[in-house]
Amino acid sequence: MEVNSMNKILVVDDEKSMRKNISDILLSLGYKIIEADNGIDALDVFQKEKPEFVILDINLPRKSGLEVLQEMKAINADVPVIVFTAYGTSERAMKAIKLGAFDYMEKPFELDEFVLIVEKACAYKNLLSEVENLRSIVSESRSVSPPNTIIGRNAKMQDIFKLIGRIAPTDATVLINGESGTGKELIADAIQRHSLRVDKPYVKINCGALSESLLESEIFGHEKGSFTGADTQRKGLFEIADGGTVYLDEINSMPQPLQIRLLRILQNQIFFRVGGVKPIKVDIRVISSTNRDLDPGKANSNFREDLYYRLSVVRINVPPLRERIDDLNLLLDHFLSKYSLDKKMVPSEGTYRILCQYDWPGNIRELENTIHSAVVTTNDAVLTISRLPMQTAGRKEEMSLLSYIEKGLSFRETINLLERKLIEEALEINDNNQTKTANYLKMNRRLLYSKMKKK
Repeated sequence: MEVNSMNKILVVDDEKSMRKNISDILLSLGYKIIEADNGIDALDVFQKEKPEFVILDINLPRKSGLEVLQEMKAINADVPVIVFTAYGTSERAMKAIKLGAFDYMEKPFELDEFVLIVEKACAYKNLLSEVENLRSIVSESRSVSPPNTIIGRNAKMQDIFKLIGRIAPTDATVLINGESGTGKELIADAIQRHSLRVDKPYVKINCGALSESLLESEIFGHEKGSFTGADTQRKGLFEIADGGTVYLDEINSMPQPLQIRLLRILQNQIFFRVGGVKPIKVDIRVISSTNRDLDPGKANSNFREDLYYRLSVVRINVPPLRERIDDLNLLLDHFLSKYSLDKKMVPSEGTYRILCQYDWPGNIRELENTIHSAVVTTNDAVLTISRLPMQTAGRKEEMSLLSYIEKGLSFRETINLLERKLIEEALEINDNNQTKTANYLKMNRRLLYSKMKKK
């Protein structure tokens, strides 16, 4: 993993020899080091130097490491803090994690384990910086953000960002579960981008796009003459990805015979081309995604149980847009910036409310397509409800019309109530502009005014 030499690490330990050992290791990895030997000085240096992350001993003079950790997280909750303890007590470790520590280690520590945890912290910090940079772009310049960037302030998305930072530098297989259109591929891309294999091949395979025979040949390759039309030897995508990462999209569509072959690869990293007899050894990391729950304990799951557990060493559940509607404003800004470019289009207040009330069954992909369609069909600077697809603009029926009668209202009272609700909703989505509302309802403005006076 390439280390940014500008990354500053604050090393806090009262033992000079231990502090020097840690600093020497980090310096050899290309980091810039700042030091402190007690809790009070550590907080002072932390505020002045603003390090990217912190190595912190729990047992410190003047102020305990746990107190320092708590105050650091209060100053900047996003800074990863790796805690050291010489005592090895689970109580201290659990308390440190509860207070927000990124990870902890016991003294004496193994060098390889220490370097791996530091690399995880660095990947996590870089991911947070990427997200923060996106926020700045959207809120200040409204320029188009990179197409492979994940967008989200929602608490569930923040947890996913943190998890990516922890698992990216490892070789653990990852299963990403979520409805269609939620951004599963973007999450796979982020894991690969922050992994130790970032400079190695990255191959994507859609398991639902090909027939069983074509998918087998695509994944494993084939020998010349192995089937009709196999005029030459061909390497499969797993062989091409050697040393890197394979992303298997729609893994739930993989036929059972291929599931067995994939399981063998995950077990020993060896496979055969179609029609081949020579074993091929590869070193790959597998990330997969599914829009169905593959858990063997769930009903209607016909996915192999042994393969499921191999693929889901780490499982990421991506929430649908309806469960992270607090991200809608950020996503809306992003897509309006992406497609409206110099138009600087903004949604009306009524339009934004309608977008928030919609369920978005197609999730973020549906939102993007909706905004793209709305932008290219108008030259207006304001996105209005009339530019939204009917299913998006439509309101859910709150109750049957007959229920008003059942509640004791007369026919005329029910008609008057529905008329009033219709006018109120039309006014709302047209930002209380009576002329626009009258045009929207296809009625005379004076008639609208007259009915409004009766409300």
